[in-house]
This record gives sequence, structure tokens and C-alpha cells, in this order.
Amino acid sequence: RYPDKNFIGVDIKGNRIWTGAKAAIEGHLNNVAFIRTRIDFIESCFSNGEVDEIWITFPDPQPQKTRERNRLTNAMFINRYKKILKPRGTVHLKTDNKPFYEYTLEVVAANHLKLMDATDDLYATVGERDEALTNIKTYYEKKFSEMGFKICYLKFQL
Repeated sequence: RYPDKNFIGVDIKGNRIWTGAKAAIEGHLNNVAFIRTRIDFIESCFSNGEVDEIWITFPDPQPQKTRERNRLTNAMFINRYKKILKPRGTVHLKTDNKPFYEYTLEVVAANHLKLMDATDDLYATVGERDEALTNIKTYYEKKFSEMGFKICYLKFQL
């Protein structure tokens, strides 16, 4: 769909990397690559200012208060993303977990980041947004949508 852009999937789970790599090879997608690593090491994978945007799609929301440091949108991770993103780079979040969505809104506000878009019901507002937000769905997005969960979306600038 976007042959002029490169896409790099990052995950610790080897089976997800394998599934994505297999689909990329079968689809002859030459602009897709994968890195199997913990997100904690993201700064070792990219140079400063190398990344245009980051998509965080359906991460484990880490709902326990004691697991807050593992949430992929906490201030520690935001600071890591700032290093690898280009100036005015953006972060997108899609989740079915409204408390995680609300937590991320709080992080954005507390860190004085520019909120560019936010909705707690993406599919109720499809006409107001880029169609790529709704016509490209992850496995979990399909699963949770079919179960009746509302999909939350945020876009913010670092």
C-alpha cells in the first residue's frame, strides 16, 4: 500500500516475527523488515532521528499499578522514542483497553506533548480520519472488534 515507506516491526515474540516475515515474503513486500528484541533496547536498533513515526498497536496494557513501568507509553518509553524519532515525529496508539488509552492521554498531558488526535471509539468516527486507520487491522483489532470492544486511538507528537 505504501511502497515509498519502510516498515519495521519490533517484537520479542518470535512467532509474531515469523508470521509477519512469512506474509511479507509471500506478498513480495521489499519495504518490510522485522527486529526481534525487547522494546527496552529500541535505542540500540535505530540512530537518533532515524524514525518517522511509531505505531503501538494493541500492546499488553499492563493494568496492575506495579506494572506501570512496563506500559509502552510511560514517560521512560516516551523519552526513548524521542531519541529515535525525527523532530516532530509522531506516535500512534491503537488499543481496546480504555484505561490504557486514558493513562496515555494523562502521559501526553503531563509531558506537554502535542495531542494531534484522540478518540475512544475509532469506528464511530471513521469519516473524520484517514481510512488507513480502519482498513488495516491487526489480529487483535479484528478479534476485539468482533467481541464488541470499542477501539481507542491516539496520535501525539514528540
